[in-house]
Amino acid sequence: MLKKKYDIIIVGAGLVGLATAYNFKLKNPGSSLLIIEKEGGVSFHQSGHNSGVIHSGIYYKPGSLKAKNCIDGYDAIVNFAKEYGIPYEICGKIIVATNDKELPVLQNIYDRGVKNGLSSLIKLDKSQLNTFEPHVSGVAGIHVPQTGIIDYLALSQKLLELIMNLDGEIVFNETVNHIINDKGHYIIETNKKTYSGVKIVTCAGLHSDRVTQLTESQDDLRILPFRGEYYTLKPEKQHLVKNLIYPVPNPEFPFLGVHFTRMINGGVEAGPNAVLAFKREGYKFSNFSFHDTKDTITWPGFWKIVLKYGRTGTMEMYRSLSKTSFTKSLQKLIPEIQEDDLIPGGAGVRAQACDRKGNLLDDFDIKRSDNIIHVRNAPSPAATSCLSIGKQISEMI
Repeated sequence: MLKKKYDIIIVGAGLVGLATAYNFKLKNPGSSLLIIEKEGGVSFHQSGHNSGVIHSGIYYKPGSLKAKNCIDGYDAIVNFAKEYGIPYEICGKIIVATNDKELPVLQNIYDRGVKNGLSSLIKLDKSQLNTFEPHVSGVAGIHVPQTGIIDYLALSQKLLELIMNLDGEIVFNETVNHIINDKGHYIIETNKKTYSGVKIVTCAGLHSDRVTQLTESQDDLRILPFRGEYYTLKPEKQHLVKNLIYPVPNPEFPFLGVHFTRMINGGVEAGPNAVLAFKREGYKFSNFSFHDTKDTITWPGFWKIVLKYGRTGTMEMYRSLSKTSFTKSLQKLIPEIQEDDLIPGGAGVRAQACDRKGNLLDDFDIKRSDNIIHVRNAPSPAATSCLSIGKQISEMI
């Protein structure tokens, strides 16, 4: 039996889903809204397992959805944190070139930042690096004063509180199995109940491709899960890192490389790497899902990635298994770091969309069809961008 018809149903209670619900209720306070979440709480996966960084927007191609939403989202999230007392700090970071070969990429990053409207970026020579981070080793760098750190779980909880105060509804522990277009509105069947909605937005993260396929025949993207593993610095070595220290990323991959991050709740994390996961919600190397692995290895784009970047992927896998190798990567930035300074920490899994040609999408992907919108690719910096993405989607719908 159908429950009441909602004006909008949102699938997924990560940061993007919550921000979309919040923005929609602000614009349409008299509307009825329901969020369906398969876990027992909000932000269980990507939103709750990220590095806690407020990204500045320096890396992203000017004019891209990532650039626009990161810049707009940055201002929105800082203002939101100020208004509602979310713990945050604008501490700045440095991006470090460890050899001369990285200098052209470093210059490209600087140029992108300028084009994206970032002011006060500072180019650093070798000696100036140590003004900001005394223990860093490198040949050049960029200081990015806009970068910050924040408690994204606290942000998620506040968004949920505000949505509920605006008479939004949420159900937990319900997995969406079917979405049926029924003469101008949609029927959503979960593992427990059935719901009806005029408009639908899906923000399903690691399962975004599968949820999209519930309504779309076009099979052009597949989510490949990449686990990012962290170590934490033992307390007596945390003085080696003042704020945030990033390497120059590999321009062929949408990952930023292992780096050092001071956390808003204390401590310093080192990581993450980017290892192909054999389970979409697999936070340990040993986690395995036959269904998830089959979806990965039967995707034609995956094998094209293997052919192009198999060596890099193998090295990432090795670094995951070898603490010594992981330490050597970190020593390129801070030579004083030793293997016994690192304590095993947490991990996250990034939902990275890949097309049939083996391209890893380097931008957000939002697909609209009639009154349904699917967020198909929203990895980093989606957390920073969430309020901007949510506003954009609420205007689209």
